[in-house]
Amino acid sequence: MSNAQWKRVRLDECTQIVSGATPDTSDSGFWGGDICWATPKDLSELDGAFITDTPRKITQAGLDSCAATILPPMSVLFSSRAPIGHVAINKAPMATNQGFKSFVPDPKQLTPEFLYWWLRTNRSYLESLGNGATFKEVSKAVVARIEIPLPPLAEQRRIAEVLDRAEALRAKRRAALAHLDTLTQSLFLDLFGDPVANRKAFPISRMGDVCDVRDGTHDSPKYVAEGGYPLVTSKNLSGGFLDLSDVNRISEADYVQINKRSKVDRGDIIMPMIGTIGSPVLVEDEPRFAIKNVALIKFTDGSPSPIVVRHLLSCHYFDHIVGQKNRGGTQKFVSLGDLRAFPLPLAPLPLQREFARRVAAVEKLKAAQRVALAELDALFTSLQHRAFRAEL
Repeated sequence: MSNAQWKRVRLDECTQIVSGATPDTSDSGFWGGDICWATPKDLSELDGAFITDTPRKITQAGLDSCAATILPPMSVLFSSRAPIGHVAINKAPMATNQGFKSFVPDPKQLTPEFLYWWLRTNRSYLESLGNGATFKEVSKAVVARIEIPLPPLAEQRRIAEVLDRAEALRAKRRAALAHLDTLTQSLFLDLFGDPVANRKAFPISRMGDVCDVRDGTHDSPKYVAEGGYPLVTSKNLSGGFLDLSDVNRISEADYVQINKRSKVDRGDIIMPMIGTIGSPVLVEDEPRFAIKNVALIKFTDGSPSPIVVRHLLSCHYFDHIVGQKNRGGTQKFVSLGDLRAFPLPLAPLPLQREFARRVAAVEKLKAAQRVALAELDALFTSLQHRAFRAEL
């Protein structure tokens, strides 16, 4: 059956649309009961399609006190504000807060799994329907008018199963990458022990004494609309990676001026100093960018292994040392002086080189897993859009 033959049905014609509510939080008699009560945050933390429990629960009195309704199992929860577009299927009866427009599918017309995948695939469209000044919200009236394609139930189940299998493959790749990250931590602890305790009594060196520690510009050069050079800030450094997909660009003159004092070279470490600190990136490709409010760590012949330093700056040891400073209110920061004084427990160079050798082998495996994951992501995106055009 082609997409042209699939009828299109409004959501209020094939589901019951249910809004949520929140009992008075100041009344202890409404909380701590046995009725699951979901928030959009609960959905954001899910690993998969199903939600089986919630951190907070309400009492029957709490449920009766507000407009919340218990959704039967296999309903589809959809966050309609803050943010729009989180989706899950509940395995247990539960209520939700007011940030939801949830759906109880008519079993004669619609399977919850098919609706789940349609909502996930069309998140951008659903977000575009939001209105509001303080935060965007999709109203119940707007949700009710949304039309979805409605193939026969057997075809709905087949489509959901195809997407489930593709998502399971992606999850396995992500789990493999996470395992490799854990392996690197285990290798470090095996060779050096916990750096916080430093039970092997490795000598402590200040990072500024064994490395050249600088930072990027603190000025705000004028951005250019086209061409120019990327200006890397903290937002471009996350999880040990450099992301230039959303970066501001500066003129060649500003690029040259900034790089007179803080030129980044291959083999350097760059790290955020404001906001999300502690996400060091080892620069492995020839850099063609400048940095702002970003630390720059350079290595000489007498410096420790960059691999070891990067690990010390990215593991719990960094949080332990920086936490003692207790700096930063709403926004964390680490100063250039702090980084130059940062204590590095350094094992003998042969041991550092052995760690670098083992990490290189792990990184090779991680690179292969990332390539495979990127291919699966592209395939999954294609499958999602083909699925609702009757092209699977």
